[in-house]
Amino acid sequence: MFISVFDIFKIGIGPSSSHTVGPMVAVHRYVDRLRANPAVCRSASRITVTLHGSLAFTGKGHATDKAVCLGLLGATPDTLDPDQVEPMLEKLASDKRLRIDGLFDLPFHPEKDVIFDYGPSLPLHANGMTFHLVGSDGSVLDSFVFYSIGGGFVASEAELRKTTNEPVNELARQEVPFPFASAKQMLEMGQDHGLSIADMKLQNECADKTKEEVEAGIDKLWSAMDACINRGITQSGILPGGLKVKRRAADIYQKLLKEGRSNPPFEHNVVDWLGVYAMAVNEENAAGGRVVTAPTNGAAGVIPAVTRYYLDHCPDADANGIRTFLLTAAAIGGIIKSNASISGAEVGCQGEVGSASAMAAAGLCAALGGTNEQIENAAEIALEHHLGMTCDPIAGLVQVPCIERNALGAVKAVTAASLALRGDGSHFVPLDGCIETMRQTGMDMMEQYKETSKGGLAVNIVEC
Repeated sequence: MFISVFDIFKIGIGPSSSHTVGPMVAVHRYVDRLRANPAVCRSASRITVTLHGSLAFTGKGHATDKAVCLGLLGATPDTLDPDQVEPMLEKLASDKRLRIDGLFDLPFHPEKDVIFDYGPSLPLHANGMTFHLVGSDGSVLDSFVFYSIGGGFVASEAELRKTTNEPVNELARQEVPFPFASAKQMLEMGQDHGLSIADMKLQNECADKTKEEVEAGIDKLWSAMDACINRGITQSGILPGGLKVKRRAADIYQKLLKEGRSNPPFEHNVVDWLGVYAMAVNEENAAGGRVVTAPTNGAAGVIPAVTRYYLDHCPDADANGIRTFLLTAAAIGGIIKSNASISGAEVGCQGEVGSASAMAAAGLCAALGGTNEQIENAAEIALEHHLGMTCDPIAGLVQVPCIERNALGAVKAVTAASLALRGDGSHFVPLDGCIETMRQTGMDMMEQYKETSKGGLAVNIVEC
């Protein structure tokens, strides 16, 4: 299965790739379905969207209902201006009408027509959405289910059940020269052809794009990541949602700058820089700002933080190194997604921050000249030491423990890359075995620890 760098990394808005970005994408897919059969809309009097499982339990904190409304208003995650979100929602709440050109003009009451179903999850994934188009007599004219499967990816029931020849949305769209589906295959292909992981990934990307288009696209992704860091280290105040979590990145950043000018820095200050970069991104995400899904919004700070660390703190860092970093990270992310999951609602935070840390470790190792074997080792070390991590956001908000968790994921990534570079690439646990362990651990994990806010910190900390 080929998963593009531009599928693993997507420009979108916060606070969640599975609960905000994915639902917006699902709405557009459903509207496309209606456009293919517009006659079904002629006698429609109402459209409803029911959120199931984790989308219901943490949907308010993750702004899933708002994402659905924004999608119905035509917004897309990659182009939506975060400053326009509230004005758009206020107008919809005031007008109470939904107009989709060429299809219908219907009454729409967001508080009634976006429905939170707190019963059992739908069978195929914890993040299910059911669309209903209802006639004037109350009959259901059309009904369809989409699943937001993590990282902004969306799939229909048929795609998940593999009862269609079409691949899961956005995946496996073309033949590629190096179709590795596992780390073992990736290493074997690299050895057979004398190519690095980044070289193979680049050639795969060039199956339907020019090299210039791929590199420009990667540069755009890094520019968006870097802009998110730069905005995050200038913002202060309280994050939305009711927990009264204070933004800290800007204050820490200013203290680091001052300390660097006035005193010899502690050797461990580099850890503080990693932390502040990651926290800056995830504070922006929590505030509904523009971020890059990497591979999810909840884990969006790890890879930008480690990339910025490479750029600011590693000798001879350059733009080509950043491209190598992100191509390699995407290759590892694709393997993890293909063989396990990057969805916190499916396998816990080991699949989000754990995957991001593994991807960042691999990317840094590659950018610093590591061999393919050392890169695979770096990814395995980072993922192994996130195994079993639960997803238990307090109040369903991507704030506590998510923001600090990204900072620690970035630190683990750098440590893992450093350990791997000190060795020759040989190690005891293969990355494929670690990925399978993560998958099995996620399947065994109780539901309350998988982004439902029904267990862990979410129920043991009194909200203030």
